[in-house]
Order: sequence, then C-alpha cells, then structure tokens
Amino acid sequence: MEKQMVFAWAMIFCLAIAPVFGQHYSKTIKLGGRVEKKTRLRFFYHDFPGGKNPTTVLLAQANITQDFFSPSPYSSLYAMDDPLTMGPERTSTTIGNAQGLYIALSRDPNKFTAVLYADFAFTTGRFNGSSFSLFSRYPPTDFVPSPDTICEMAIVGGRGAFKMAKGFALLRATSSNAMTGDASLEVNVTLYHY
Repeated sequence: MEKQMVFAWAMIFCLAIAPVFGQHYSKTIKLGGRVEKKTRLRFFYHDFPGGKNPTTVLLAQANITQDFFSPSPYSSLYAMDDPLTMGPERTSTTIGNAQGLYIALSRDPNKFTAVLYADFAFTTGRFNGSSFSLFSRYPPTDFVPSPDTICEMAIVGGRGAFKMAKGFALLRATSSNAMTGDASLEVNVTLYHY
C-alpha cells in the first residue's frame, strides 16, 4: 500500500510539473535584423512520361475511373524526377531537377488539370544545394496549350539559400505533345526569402 501511495504521489508531481515546462515551447521571440530578399529565376522544366527514358511514371490509377484515352487519365498519381535546364531544349545545360508527385484531376480528356507538389532543387551554380517547394493546382489547360497560356502556381517553402521561401512561379509551355504527354515549360519564379 505504501509503494502505491509513493507511486501515486510521484505521478501527481510529474503531471503537475508538465504544464510549467510546457510554457517554454510557446514562447514568442521577437526577431530583428532579418532582411527579406527577393530573387527572380528563369529556367526550363521538362516532363517526359513517354519514351525509353521517362522522367515521370504512373504510380497508381483508380480502377473505377474511365480511361478517356487521355495521356493523364482522371485520378492518376504520378512520380516525377524532371530535369531543369538553362535553355528550352532538353539537351541544354542541366542546372537541377524537380522531384515530386502530381495527381491528374480533369475528367475532360482534352484538358490537363493537376495538384502538384514538387521540390525544385539546384545542383550547379550560385544556388547549388538550395531548393524551393511548389505546392499548387495546375489550372485546366489544353493538352496542347497555346504559347500565350501562363499558369501561376504557389511556392510554399525552401531550403538553403531559399530558406522560408514564399512566392509564385509562372509556367508557360514551350512545347508539348498531346499523344505522349511530353512537355517543356518555361518557368519564371519570384521568391521572397531570408
């Protein structure tokens, strides 16, 4: 009985002290001297789900959705590891890669809509080792969009030189193939970071 009382008092003591230590985790500290930077980037992004060396692969597709003979059937989940280059050609100098996931959302076989999460990482140059994270909805566009179609997407984070990044990316197709789903995009990024 005495051991049980000691145990009970020890438990009460531990539970009573926990809120005191928990207050330290909610402490707000004023930061000073941090200057927000603005960085603009321009590069090209190449997504090739077809061919001998695809950069995007189908991970899963619901078996209850209709296949409209579309390059990206409704509810298909893809993994990507797409090259980023200096120029619009896939053979241009590679500066990094975009790795992530996207899910196709359009029921219309003539449109492409997706929710995309990708980490755009740079492997050379001034921003080597840095990346920014894009998490946004790719708005409905034709599988062969006009060069005038510009899609705006949200940037929600970053690492390295782009720590705590926020901003937006403007994507414009420079080439695309409706039959294979292959596409090259010009990407203009505006980042705000510390």
